[in-house]
Amino acid sequence: MTIDLKDSVRPLDATALLRLLPERPHVLALGEPTHGEDALLELRNDLVRQLVEEGGYGTVALESDCLRGLAVDAYVTRGAGTLDGVLEHGFSHGWGASAANRELVRWMRAHNARADAEGRPASARVRFAGFDGPLEISAAESPRQALTGLYAFLAARLDADLLPCTEAALGRLLGADERWTDPAAMTDPSRSVGRSADAVELRLLADDLTTLLEAEAPHLSAPSGGGEAGGDGEHADAGRTEGGHADAWDRARLYARTATGLLRYHAAMADDSPSRVTRLCALRDVLMAANLAALAERGPLLVHAHNSHLQRGRSSMRMWQGRVEWWGAGALTAVRLGGRYAFVATAVGTLRHQGVDVPPPESVEGLLYGLPEDRQLVDPVALAAALGGTPPAPRESPWFGYAPFDPALLAGTDGLVYVRDVPARPRTVPGWDAPRV
Repeated sequence: MTIDLKDSVRPLDATALLRLLPERPHVLALGEPTHGEDALLELRNDLVRQLVEEGGYGTVALESDCLRGLAVDAYVTRGAGTLDGVLEHGFSHGWGASAANRELVRWMRAHNARADAEGRPASARVRFAGFDGPLEISAAESPRQALTGLYAFLAARLDADLLPCTEAALGRLLGADERWTDPAAMTDPSRSVGRSADAVELRLLADDLTTLLEAEAPHLSAPSGGGEAGGDGEHADAGRTEGGHADAWDRARLYARTATGLLRYHAAMADDSPSRVTRLCALRDVLMAANLAALAERGPLLVHAHNSHLQRGRSSMRMWQGRVEWWGAGALTAVRLGGRYAFVATAVGTLRHQGVDVPPPESVEGLLYGLPEDRQLVDPVALAAALGGTPPAPRESPWFGYAPFDPALLAGTDGLVYVRDVPARPRTVPGWDAPRV
């Protein structure tokens, strides 16, 4: 059967993308079906530049460690540090080695420097954020940075008798970072420290510190002459721009979210029940969604991550113990924002250098592969109408690192970017011998 797609596709640019949406979303999420492909990230960069300059989006959030991202934000907003330094230390998952990520950070800094030189208001600048936690499906960091950062913020501004513990007691409970970061704990719950007596007490303290932050919010969020303690060593000033106190307050809230989220994650790592991996995936995206909610308070937000984290439908992945399903950060954010959240997925035809060849003609990717353009924007509503009442079966990938687009998710997708052939590039991102989303 021949399917006419001419009304479903159009040239790809930011203007066409925004016109495709019923309203300009407050949070615009751009997904990708695989990680580490600079050709796809260069396409992302093109859209980000256009959406910042023409669409008014003021923050760019990537699937990277939210605490490390503070250093990148300090660089792009006020030139703190060096480009090489923030690429090395400001990204997780090895993303800093990507040439496309380097170009994105360089452009963001140049954009802001130009705005400063022209005397434009602070709202004309663009900010950077990581919205992932300091964790991955294969590891999790120590909660030290988040807990001590939160404690230092509170201790500098409140009477000592309001604090639930001393700084020394917090340090004793944290112990050595190595016991939190043991990679063997990912597959062996008995190796995790997450349900030890110290970890249980730390979870209670993190809750107490977070509650104190909330209870004292009218005082703590207001500009004052108090100190700007950051509590995280070389990154103590990482989140601070000319906004000063407002950034310190946002950073304290970030520490609180991260501390409680990390300790929940470590507790789940110590769980030996059949639902362990499902819970870990869900907890990661809960923290992602909380970070997106906080970033959206700044103003219009661009987000880039794997499709599975941003889609409205239920996410799934095949792990060593079988298939797991959970609700991703996009699904959680869509509940909160409704129509103010938009998800634009990316699908690809070939990744020949990864063994992904021409797609089956009956798949969504195969139908689009028959069109001559290498890059195009697809209207999911028109595509669903062209496909009729029964969507085709999803394509199957011969490579674990690529997730084909599921046609069943068309109804919850606001736009689809299609790249016909992804060219091979020298591999710059390390650690790609295990599945990752």
